[in-house]
Amino acid sequence: MLKRNNLHNYQEAGVTHIVDVPKSGLFLDMGLGKTVTTLTATNELMYEELDVMNALVIGPRRVVESVWKQEAEKWKHLKHLKFSRIIGNVKQRKVAITEKADIHLISRDNIAWLCGQYGGSMLPWDMLIIDESSSFKNAKSQRFKALRKVIPSFSRVVILTGTPAPNSLLDLWSQIYLLDRGERLEKFITRFKKQFFSRDYNGFSYTLNHNVEDKIYEKINDIVISMKAEDYLELPERIDNYIDISFDATLRKKYADFERESVLQLMEEADDENDITAANAAALSNKLLQFSNGAVYDKEKNIHPMHDLKIEACKELVEAAQGKPVLIAWTFRHDLKRLLVALKSYKPQTLENDQTVKDWNDGKIQVLLMHPASGGHGLNLQDGGSTVIWFGLNWSLELYQQFNARLHRQGQKEVTVVNHLLVKNTIDEDVKAALARKENAQNSLMAAVKARIKKYYKKD
Repeated sequence: MLKRNNLHNYQEAGVTHIVDVPKSGLFLDMGLGKTVTTLTATNELMYEELDVMNALVIGPRRVVESVWKQEAEKWKHLKHLKFSRIIGNVKQRKVAITEKADIHLISRDNIAWLCGQYGGSMLPWDMLIIDESSSFKNAKSQRFKALRKVIPSFSRVVILTGTPAPNSLLDLWSQIYLLDRGERLEKFITRFKKQFFSRDYNGFSYTLNHNVEDKIYEKINDIVISMKAEDYLELPERIDNYIDISFDATLRKKYADFERESVLQLMEEADDENDITAANAAALSNKLLQFSNGAVYDKEKNIHPMHDLKIEACKELVEAAQGKPVLIAWTFRHDLKRLLVALKSYKPQTLENDQTVKDWNDGKIQVLLMHPASGGHGLNLQDGGSTVIWFGLNWSLELYQQFNARLHRQGQKEVTVVNHLLVKNTIDEDVKAALARKENAQNSLMAAVKARIKKYYKKD
């Protein structure tokens, strides 16, 4: 069992920061151990400083259900902490709220429900910990609106994330607001935008003004510390492997026709290019990404197979692994269905619960199929394998980075190989380029869609 003196110096620095700063942010890069750092600080505040009676942790569902309690059980100085997980149906959640515990845990999807249980007023915890605070980046979301009303309940607030601004520094405003209620980055996001950003020509997004990035960081550096993995960890190498897949002439024409028809259908629903929204641009992109992956949905959600090129390439990679465990990222439900059939001889598993994570880390699963949104945050999978296959990419840089960090993180002993299956001359290449440039997902998506509109759509 690990002991307090096994903490790294940078983790001890994080503990000190949380203890010394009542409203604090810990922006630790993936793999630096923000959970044990925060648990250690919380334990110190509860049992040494006597400053905290109880704490509420909000996080992604999988993290709430497994990571925090399991992490505490690994450490001698934390194993006494009592947890209550506010999960399950309404009756079960209500019972969990009343259970005596040092730390209650609830998924971010249920935070509005929890606040509603107390009439939107004061909550009965004096410390709040928000794991993966970037999931509160949308100031218009119900989860943010519910939480901002009850923030005065807590004498201490900690926000944790490895990617505080996955798309833009605009994402910082709501997260910092939950710490200081607008003291540093303005009380309203409109004022924050006006001070530091300019509206883009298309009217739906904002660009950071020149030479203001450092000013934003200066405003928050008294309450937030940030650490990057490359500054503290000596991880085994990560190799990115791009497997280019080519359509034959028949499939090339089929894809081109499908792309053209999809664009024209989109333009039938819009008066002109300026009416294209992020929502219908995403719908077009998803159609093309589905074709690239090998199957598409129609309006009734029926599946229409297009090709098995990625399926075959994926099978070859799993076979080449020679029995070593492989973690596969899938995007669409039909991806999962086809992969389960194609890889059935390897007894593929999907991420279901804590036992799945344990079986993977114990080497009992050869192929684990996981969606980036469900397995992207918080899960420690580095003990189970070192090979990733991206069956299909999506536009989210945050999910891409977080998913890869499930294996390429502290504790990994092997070289991590991240394989990407990409069909040449399709939208796959646009997504790959956007991720490589670490660009805003929405801007990249809109640019890719508008490029196709110019290619196929001609006004009369």
